[in-house]
Amino acid sequence: MKLLITGGCGFIGSNLIRHLLNQHPDWQITNLDRLTYAANPANLTEIEKNPNYRLIVGGIEDPDIALAALKGCEAVINLAAETHVDRSILDPAPFIRTNVLGTQVLLDNARRAGIKRFLHVSTDEVYGSLRPDDPPATEENPLQPRSPYAASKAAADLLVLAAYQTYKLPVIILRPSNNYGPYQFPEKLIPLAVTNLIEGKEVPIYGKGENIRDWVYVEDTCWAIETILLQGTPGEIYNAGGGCEKRNIDLIKIVLNLLGQNEAMIEFVPDRPGHDLRYALNNTKIKQLGWQPVTDLNTGLVRTVRWYTDHPEWWQPLKLRLARESRGFWT
Repeated sequence: MKLLITGGCGFIGSNLIRHLLNQHPDWQITNLDRLTYAANPANLTEIEKNPNYRLIVGGIEDPDIALAALKGCEAVINLAAETHVDRSILDPAPFIRTNVLGTQVLLDNARRAGIKRFLHVSTDEVYGSLRPDDPPATEENPLQPRSPYAASKAAADLLVLAAYQTYKLPVIILRPSNNYGPYQFPEKLIPLAVTNLIEGKEVPIYGKGENIRDWVYVEDTCWAIETILLQGTPGEIYNAGGGCEKRNIDLIKIVLNLLGQNEAMIEFVPDRPGHDLRYALNNTKIKQLGWQPVTDLNTGLVRTVRWYTDHPEWWQPLKLRLARESRGFWT
């Protein structure tokens, strides 16, 4: 297969490229990435000389670059996105440019290029906030985004589905729950907590830490993407949740224990605006294709903590840059 992956130098994208080249060494993968702050070509150092891999630097919102990257490809996996909710609250514009306009440009050029498979990776956040007693969201739940980030992803989902209905572009949407694992940019909760503790700093938690998230290890998400790419039905949406709901405070307590720290290292900070209480996904539909998460939370967190402990040269420069930004939600 000749495959275009957008956003391949990011967290999920770089893990996915390694996964696919390991599972399908004869596949040819083009990586289109604008190399924003959260992207890092060093994530793929070990495969940069692989003859079946190439990197194109550019944004999906640029029609000429998008069309050139699509040339000769059979399928697309769209992972290019601005993803950090806090950043979207401070400035929604980059999220609209990449997540909405970029998706539209990529869809238009995928039609021109005759793409046979267009897999768009979305998020559980498009469903909005669930109450504690609500069942996990199914693919039929209404879209009720509550942050600029989630709204931009919901808009992109609707554009993708419209491309199927209007143009019969063979699109599929995957909505995973909160990912964690190696190579995740250290502004997100788990890598921020782990690296802060390694540095002897407190872990900031919004409010009282009662917000609930459904966690899935990044390698399981890579398996889900591969499964949907090969077996998913065009025009359909598939949830891929970890089946592991945890309050933020309980999650951080596990991380503290793994690093031999106590709860004195927790710093409760003022909650962010519009903070969703709970996300959870129903996996029934994707399980019919043979996928389910296989990495339990404790195993995944042990692997994640070990990776960040063993790779300070990867995350320390990134945290120095974040500190210089002084945006107020990284400490």
